[in-house]
Amino acid sequence: MVQGASDKEQALDAGQLADAADLLRTLGTPHRLAIVLELASAPRCVHELVERVGISQSLASQHLRILRTTGLVSGTRRGKETVYALADEHVAHIARDAFTHGAEFALHNRPRSEPTIEEHES
Repeated sequence: MVQGASDKEQALDAGQLADAADLLRTLGTPHRLAIVLELASAPRCVHELVERVGISQSLASQHLRILRTTGLVSGTRRGKETVYALADEHVAHIARDAFTHGAEFALHNRPRSEPTIEEHES
């Protein structure tokens, strides 16, 4: 249920929840998230993604195939190359928010390291 919503809006639609979970699952690998963040700044060819993300061409192609199959990324032929772009700006927002929130979460929830001998003795 959604807090603050009217009675009619309180029941969450199971289909929409499943679709949202599928979207998050698709973005749920560091490489796919990195690819989406790169495409959020500009359309790119595979070789550009390989260079910028630091993965092999075959791995980039595998991730792009999944992103295309789920409709998050589209590809357009340009000569011998395919240029990939985000199918929807919403995907960029979700990826950026996840990246930012993940960094904030990690910063605030990292276990404190053990005190050094000098700190322990003082």
